[in-house]
Amino acid sequence: MSRIIATFFGVGLIPFAPGTFGSLAALPFAYGLHYLGGFPSLLVATIAVYFIGLWATAEATRGKDNHDPSEIVIDEVCGQWTALLAVSAGLWFAGVPTHIFPYPGWVSAFLLFRLFDIWKPWLVGWADRKSTPTGVMLDDVIAGIFAAVITAAAAGVSHGVLMQ
Repeated sequence: MSRIIATFFGVGLIPFAPGTFGSLAALPFAYGLHYLGGFPSLLVATIAVYFIGLWATAEATRGKDNHDPSEIVIDEVCGQWTALLAVSAGLWFAGVPTHIFPYPGWVSAFLLFRLFDIWKPWLVGWADRKSTPTGVMLDDVIAGIFAAVITAAAAGVSHGVLMQ
């Protein structure tokens, strides 16, 4: 079970760009959660995936030298959902119906999350250097937070909120 979770149902076993495919695979699940329960649903699921991911990563790497093998992508799922929280929250608090797909925000959150996850600036790199399941999960959560902040700021500029 831990391997299924850690690889996000086998997505992490794709032989090239497993992190990007893990992030892509996270998108329809995030949209389903947003559609069914809005921001609160996505927030609760993101927190749950973080803790489930900690367990799955610990189990998948137990006794191995590599603390962050590329097939573990549950961290990308958690980080991607973290990045999408800004979009989901913005829609939720603005009263936008959950069936409306906010593609610019989701595209921005996806691209920025992948940028920060690959580039690993500042706190992302700090967390990535930890040889623990917490480090594996946390670097993606921090990358997701960075992506969420920039996505929210871009939405604020785009919608004129920050221009008043």
